[in-house]
Amino acid sequence: MTENKIIIPIWKKSNLTVEEAAAYCGIGSRKLREMSDSEFCPFVLWNGSKRLIKRRKLDEYLDNAYSI
Repeated sequence: MTENKIIIPIWKKSNLTVEEAAAYCGIGSRKLREMSDSEFCPFVLWNGSKRLIKRRKLDEYLDNAYSI
C-alpha cells in the first residue's frame, strides 16, 4: 500500500495551521493564538474548534502593524 499524499508549500496555501503560520511569519505560535483569540481578528478562520490562519490577511495585518 502506497499513500499518495500531496505536499503543498506553505507560501502557496490559503489557510495555515497556527504552527505553519508561526513558521511562515516568524511569530511564536503562542503569540499568534493570543492575537487570534479576538472575535474581530481579521486573519482567523474557525472550522469548528480548529483555528486556521488566513495567510494573505495575516500578511496584510503584519504589513500595516507597527508592533505586535
